[in-house]
Amino acid sequence: MNIIEILLFVTAVASVISFGIWQGRSTASDGSGAASGYFLAGRHLTWYLVGFSLIAANISTEQFVGMSGKAADWLGMAIASYEWFAAITLVFVAFVFLPKFLKTGIYTVPEFLEYRYDPFSRQVMALATLVILVGVPTASVIFSGAKVISGYYPDVPLLGNLTASCWLIALLAAGYVFVGGLKACAWTDLIWGASLIVGGGIVAWLAFDALGSAEPTMLAKTATLKNIDINQLEQAGAWQRFQMLNAGTAAEGGKLHMVRPINDPEIPWSALIVGLWIPNFFYWGFNQYIVQRTLGSKSLAEGQKGIVFAAFLKLLIPFVVVIPGILAFNLYSEQLASATGNYDYDGAFPTLLRNLIKPYPWISWFVLAAIFGAIVSSLASMLNSASTIATMDLVRKYAPGIPEEKLPAWGRAFVVIFVIIGALIAPSLSAPEFGGIFTFIQEFQGFISPGVIAIFLFGLLVPRAPRFLGWSGIVLNACLYGLIKWWLGDIVVHAGLWFSDEISFLDRMAICCFLVLVYCALMTIVRPLPAPVELPVNADMDMTHSPSVKIAGIAVVLLTVLLYVLFW
Repeated sequence: MNIIEILLFVTAVASVISFGIWQGRSTASDGSGAASGYFLAGRHLTWYLVGFSLIAANISTEQFVGMSGKAADWLGMAIASYEWFAAITLVFVAFVFLPKFLKTGIYTVPEFLEYRYDPFSRQVMALATLVILVGVPTASVIFSGAKVISGYYPDVPLLGNLTASCWLIALLAAGYVFVGGLKACAWTDLIWGASLIVGGGIVAWLAFDALGSAEPTMLAKTATLKNIDINQLEQAGAWQRFQMLNAGTAAEGGKLHMVRPINDPEIPWSALIVGLWIPNFFYWGFNQYIVQRTLGSKSLAEGQKGIVFAAFLKLLIPFVVVIPGILAFNLYSEQLASATGNYDYDGAFPTLLRNLIKPYPWISWFVLAAIFGAIVSSLASMLNSASTIATMDLVRKYAPGIPEEKLPAWGRAFVVIFVIIGALIAPSLSAPEFGGIFTFIQEFQGFISPGVIAIFLFGLLVPRAPRFLGWSGIVLNACLYGLIKWWLGDIVVHAGLWFSDEISFLDRMAICCFLVLVYCALMTIVRPLPAPVELPVNADMDMTHSPSVKIAGIAVVLLTVLLYVLFW
């Protein structure tokens, strides 16, 4: 371990976290209520805090490890659809969902269901969200962060041990959010979000430089598989080598196209039509640990500016996450192979770090600090949001007599409980049956995401939809998703009634969402409400729209379309 690297890394991380805690503790002195101050930063977040906080909360090691791993595996650029679809989704959220959420003055997404449907719907979504949030993304961020640390320092005591690294990350993040709440997360996200993009860009640049200077014999294995002339490879530059090594159709192992065959087990082209929109709309529109940043906006205009700014940044992410994953396979495929001949694709990004930045301590400290900060920031954001749901949707609901100033204490207690659960689950995610960390996150959220989207669409767009749809739609989706995943899907495939060897989880989400929407439509026809539901109004929120944001939103959509044209 280089002492300069360690000192700079520790100083950077400690300084940023200290700054965030200082900002978080200042909330109490600015006139904010105790609950609003701790859980929503006093509703004082400006657009740049909202934008960078969305990116930092979203982009962490589950992207750098999981998404890079999928890019190194067979998916290549196709995995970037999660990012570029998100840009369009965010624009939609800014102009359709955010105005309705801010106008009601809610603390949590499940709280909206009580106003639109009934209290039981709120409880069902709160419990389902907690189970998924703590058991899936929280545990996944801990695991993927530990994967990077243990992969970078494999021979260092404690740090080289996956389980020990899991507990180290969990404890640091818990202590951080325990003190500062959402405001601490938002201010550190401002720094980590910008640093993460710069750090990822540095890794991508170093990877291209390594590809351009690599001996053709080093690339011989990949070149042979592609039937590439070694002499042509020797004369090509970095970008030309990248195109040569990854060219071809998906069936030929090409990694530079967005569209996969219809029988692809993860992202068939059919998923681009419906399936992929479901996790995107759920994640960016109804996922508490993301939405909580927008609920803390000081006004509608600031929130919309922040969301559209985050949408633009999402267009950049594949260039610092997905492409480096492909480069990792081109450069170090033998290092990703295990003794059994299998590939550890989740090790793609840690392998890049170990080979490319470790020799340069004056660069490595910054990249490591940015990645570590993203780990802590994302985990802190998840813990803060989970504690918000547990406190505001469960504790305050069943014990309404608790004074507001006591609610943050409950939130802090839940932070401790949830981080322990996440840290206990995290080490087990290295098991091969999970199919990669990114797939694990996306697939298991399917137990709630299609149903949540269906009931929110009806709740927002159909004023007379009956109140029982809130909880029944979520329960119906969970049953349908499990039924198709573990039983009915195999029967359909074996009967020859499906177009591939298995029903991908994205297609499974699309089927469930469609069936729940049909259920909601039928129930609305049979038992419509006698009068439209009246939602509460937060009179203190400035609901003025910003005309310039609409232009920026249109520009983001057009840029997304252009990227798909280039990489189709």
